[in-house]
Amino acid sequence: EVCFPFKPELTQQDGFIHAGIITTAADSACGYAALSSMPAGSDVLSVEFKLNLLRPAAGERFVARAQVLKPGKTLTAVRADVYAYVGAQARLVAAMQATMIRRQPLPTGAFE
Repeated sequence: EVCFPFKPELTQQDGFIHAGIITTAADSACGYAALSSMPAGSDVLSVEFKLNLLRPAAGERFVARAQVLKPGKTLTAVRADVYAYVGAQARLVAAMQATMIRRQPLPTGAFE
């Protein structure tokens, strides 16, 4: 899970959390979910994703909750749902499906 509170500086012109912030939270949650299925010492990068913005992101706090759909040796399919909370009530505001790639981290200072 990736969680963050409502902050005015994260909003767009109508006062809703900006789609870029929602996308970033969902992408990060997907990456952590994928990483949890990989061997120790792995690194992960997004290969592709699709985000459906389902309703305006209005709330007090936001949670992007991800799960692995299909782990793989190289590519892992994941999904994330992003919820807006007002008190204890949650509303689904976005859904992401993504593919993550496993890679070995580069040594410090190395270029690919």
